[in-house]
Amino acid sequence: MIYRVKAKIIPAKMAAFYSRLTDGTIAAQKPDGREIIASMKRAVFTAPGIAEWYETCYCSPPLQHERTTQYDFFFTDMSTGEADAYGEIKGESLWDYMAGQFAETQQQQQ
Repeated sequence: MIYRVKAKIIPAKMAAFYSRLTDGTIAAQKPDGREIIASMKRAVFTAPGIAEWYETCYCSPPLQHERTTQYDFFFTDMSTGEADAYGEIKGESLWDYMAGQFAETQQQQQ
C-alpha cells in the first residue's frame, strides 16, 4: 500500500536522523530500512517545518513499525492517507536540509 505522509519535523533532531540514515543504521533495519531511506530522499517541505512524502508500507496501522523504530523520534503530528501511486510533491528537499544540519553539527564539534 502506498501512503502520502505528512509530519512536523523536530528541528533539533534532524542532524541525528541524517546520521542514522547515512551510517548504515537504518539501512540494516528489517524489513523497512531501505524504504525509510528512499522515502526520506523523496521528502520535501510543503510548509515551514512540515515535510511530506510517499511511502510504501504493509503495516496495520500504516507506518506502525517505522514510527516506533524511527519516525516518532524525529517527527510529530504524523498523518497518513492512502494514495493510488507515488506522485510529485513540490517543495524543498528534506534530505538536503538534514545534510546541512548534520554538516553544521560536525563543524560545531570541531
